[in-house]
Amino acid sequence: MNRFDYSFDGVAFQLREPHDMEWLRSLGKVFCVFDQQDSGNIAFGIEKDGKRSFVKYAGARPMDYVGDPQEAVARLTEAIPLYSALQHPHLIRLTDHFRTGSGHAAVFDWFDGECLHSHWSFAGPAKYNHPDSPFYKFKHLPLEKRLQALDAIFSFHVHVESQGYVAVDFYDGSILYDFSNDVTRICDIDFYRRAPSVNEMGENFWGAKRSKAPEEFELGAPIDARTNVFTMGAVAFGLLGGETDRSFAKWEAGSPLYEVALRAVREDRALRYGSVRAFKSAWEEARGK
Repeated sequence: MNRFDYSFDGVAFQLREPHDMEWLRSLGKVFCVFDQQDSGNIAFGIEKDGKRSFVKYAGARPMDYVGDPQEAVARLTEAIPLYSALQHPHLIRLTDHFRTGSGHAAVFDWFDGECLHSHWSFAGPAKYNHPDSPFYKFKHLPLEKRLQALDAIFSFHVHVESQGYVAVDFYDGSILYDFSNDVTRICDIDFYRRAPSVNEMGENFWGAKRSKAPEEFELGAPIDARTNVFTMGAVAFGLLGGETDRSFAKWEAGSPLYEVALRAVREDRALRYGSVRAFKSAWEEARGK
């Protein structure tokens, strides 16, 4: 496999083939890189005049990406309007986007959070067992702080639903958590789409297996509010319980919330809550809010 080395302001990364990255210099000083993505994107932390930004770029060929860079460009370009349409206090904020010679860059306000699925640093069992893993640290927060994070996640997805969209490819890798200030943000909504929708890809439909509803494995199946209800329940089990082990023994938040989460992840779509709003309402009632 070919490797081509790049370095900006002392931050090094590699690509599978040569690509003009000089446009980066005009944005400011690069202070970090996120280059181990299989999405076709490479991202940078950049600082200019005391302001930090997160820059996501498609058009190059990262080491972990085996697809066509121009498909990644098309996906990122099509995602840009989503960040305006779904703007929300719990969503990272898009501030700019632009074409380069053969790519597209999206610029976001920097958020001092850690991704709960930091596979580039804590792969495999380390995600769950290493004390420096963001997921491990999150799971060891007091229950109330984790419930507040879920409130942010559920509130954002009620908003998504109210705007006529469905979440696609939402999982713990889409969650950023600032451990210093206990603030949650959603990132990477690039595959969200207008509702209702259908699964046009079969079992390879976008998303992490641990968070996907049964219909997200079935070609031609509806992708809608009930699908998102399942996702919210699956994420709740990930952050408060045993992830795919949905037994009460692994659950940390009491019986009333367990029953709500369990109904959300029913295999039979008709038995789930009919909307994310209805799910959130039941969740809040179970919490006594």
